[in-house]
Amino acid sequence: MGLEKENYETRIIMDEDEFNRSLEPILPKKDNVYATIPDRDPNDINAHLMVSFDDLIAEPRSSHSFDRLWIASHAVFELVKYVFYRILTTILAVPMAFILGMVFGVISCIHIWVLMPAVRSCLTALPSAQVVWSSLVDMLVTPLFNSMGRSLSSVNVKTNDY
Repeated sequence: MGLEKENYETRIIMDEDEFNRSLEPILPKKDNVYATIPDRDPNDINAHLMVSFDDLIAEPRSSHSFDRLWIASHAVFELVKYVFYRILTTILAVPMAFILGMVFGVISCIHIWVLMPAVRSCLTALPSAQVVWSSLVDMLVTPLFNSMGRSLSSVNVKTNDY
């Protein structure tokens, strides 16, 4: 009527030389059922958004609510944050990706086809313009200011204190 226990002995007999010669693992490697989640923010652009319940709500030691209430509040916070993020990304992800794709496409096009050619053209033309500008300054402005400086260098200004 009682429970009967049976003892079984299991022994593995293996030649020690065979064990040492084997380079392969004894147990085969199992494929991971769960693959590692890819990092969708490798540059930590949104590191400031990693907000948890403890970052927002904290009770000092002097005043604590009921433990179950604290746990329930924490669970509700995480659940609502998760659900609303999923709902909003479901609604906004594709339209925002479309709009941002258009914006950055336009910016890239303007930068590549308008801005950089204009800058390169100016930089190409600037050495010639620099020669002309420096010649004009040397011919017109430098003699004018040199003569003004020489004529005004002899002026002495004295103030009388009354």
